[in-house]
Amino acid sequence: MTSSAKPVTRETPVATARFDGKDPLLKPSNAQIGWASDAMAEMLRRLDVRYIALTPGASYRGLHDSLVNYLGNRDPQMMVCLHEEHAVGIAQGYGKITEKPMAVALHSNVGLMHATMAVFNAWCARNPVLILGATGPGDAEERRPWIDWIHTSKDQGAIIRNYTKWDDEPRSAGAAVESLTRAWQIASTHPYGPTYVCLDVGLQESKLEKEIKFPDTERFKPGLPPAPSSDAVDQAAKMLANAKKPVILMGRVSRRMDDWAARVELAEAIGGAVLTDAKTAPAFPTEHPLHPIESRFRPSPASAEYIKDADVILALDWIDLKGHFIQTLGKDAEVNAKIIHCTVDDYLHNGWSMDHFGLPPADLKILSSPDQLVRPLLAAINKLRGATAKAEAKWPVRNAPALGKPRPEGVMSLRDLALVVREFCDSREVTMAGYALGWPTDTINFRHPLDFAGFDGGGGVGSGPSNAIGTALAIKGSGRFPMTVIGDGDFTMGCNAFWTAAHMGIPLLVVIANNQVYYNDVAHQERMAVVRGRPVENKFVGQEMVNPAIDLVAIAKAQGLDGEGPVMNAVDFAAALKRGEAVVKAGGIYVIDARVDVGAPGSARGHTQGRKD
Repeated sequence: MTSSAKPVTRETPVATARFDGKDPLLKPSNAQIGWASDAMAEMLRRLDVRYIALTPGASYRGLHDSLVNYLGNRDPQMMVCLHEEHAVGIAQGYGKITEKPMAVALHSNVGLMHATMAVFNAWCARNPVLILGATGPGDAEERRPWIDWIHTSKDQGAIIRNYTKWDDEPRSAGAAVESLTRAWQIASTHPYGPTYVCLDVGLQESKLEKEIKFPDTERFKPGLPPAPSSDAVDQAAKMLANAKKPVILMGRVSRRMDDWAARVELAEAIGGAVLTDAKTAPAFPTEHPLHPIESRFRPSPASAEYIKDADVILALDWIDLKGHFIQTLGKDAEVNAKIIHCTVDDYLHNGWSMDHFGLPPADLKILSSPDQLVRPLLAAINKLRGATAKAEAKWPVRNAPALGKPRPEGVMSLRDLALVVREFCDSREVTMAGYALGWPTDTINFRHPLDFAGFDGGGGVGSGPSNAIGTALAIKGSGRFPMTVIGDGDFTMGCNAFWTAAHMGIPLLVVIANNQVYYNDVAHQERMAVVRGRPVENKFVGQEMVNPAIDLVAIAKAQGLDGEGPVMNAVDFAAALKRGEAVVKAGGIYVIDARVDVGAPGSARGHTQGRKD
């Protein structure tokens, strides 16, 4: 994750190369537009949708034909998936990096129900996805006996309406063209999120009776991100310019390098301490002197000191701001600092999902996307101070504690594994699609906004493989190295997503932090045992994936991937990473089963006595 990474322009967050998979047309087609589904496919191309992930289904056979025989399986190119949840997960991983929606096609109500977890992940992470579904035929006289009836439902969008930005079910070809345009536009507008368009089978397969007028996409672009009022900028500038102990909480922000540089300049202009969230993509360089504490999933006692001592806090779309104050100050404690809360997340809050979290106090609420505030705020602060020089740091500089070295012998702890990964990444331009749960965050080092794709959002298990594929697709051709570290539970739930990566030729290095147990819940079972006075030694019961042990590399190789393992110690793991790098640079996918012992030195929890693998 070196600082020499290629600059990312404002127009294109990363170079997303078009490339051919392994689905060539057996016979070229020169079909002319003639069916409603042709018009739908044409609109996707005009919207510059490059890929559409799908698990084939009869409910959109009309659209499928148009993608193949009208568009020639190009722009968008189909990505065949083995499960609908993976299709949406790939699109989410792509959107995390590009900040643009990739398309997904879901088979009727059954495909949509398969995909709901991934849709929820994209919603919670505020990622753009354009989802196409299908139903019908709506006309009962046109339905085939049995199968069409069980795959037809009224108001299908209601299944996911509570965690999508917008949905529609158009009734004509012209209406479908407009609906797709609107869905793409809304998904691409801050705050980002998934949208859904349900296409009736009968409509897809109907002949066009009149010429379709396609909109000029230049006139239907998403609006510019919401910007702050001049009054809000002036108020915030005065508060920060006069602050003695300012703190910036940098949350969900853009992936663009120029925005990254502006955030650094703002922090330096006020001399404020910067805290970042490990759930989001990188927002600020972790080695910067004003970034005193590593990115964290939850605040540490050290980071809590900054919240307690701050007199002004600038929160830039921080996830769960109220929760952060509870964790740092205490549940009923008052926040003494003046709070500037900049976010547009309020526009997505509804009464079903509680992903809006607790209601935080704010002395100045700014309904703006964070990066639209940073530059005018910086200009206003410099104007007040009468200079553009860097301010002196208003917090003592902390010297980061030494990370230490991984143990060369014995089964690795998660920290041993993390230290080897850190050494590997520090000398390379790596985009990490994900980290395994419980990852030691002090080993993470961010120097570029594309060093990490960010958390999946919904907190489920099984999204890691598909998200990693989408992320790797998005950076293909950019010169960055694609990599992910996932848990064995995440891998086993979503492993067949990797077939799509092999089929499409999407290079990726996959490290499985394999402790052979659903370890996140082990801690919860230990907590229950302590609270209830029951045997802590039983915390592994009903959690382990052993007897028989799962051959994770065999699963990978069965799908056309390469790999090795189990790798048992840090020395062998470091060598395996280099072998994997060579395969990935040659265009392949390499999976490393890295064995992690939850009872090894440096682990957070101890082993159960007598546990057998």
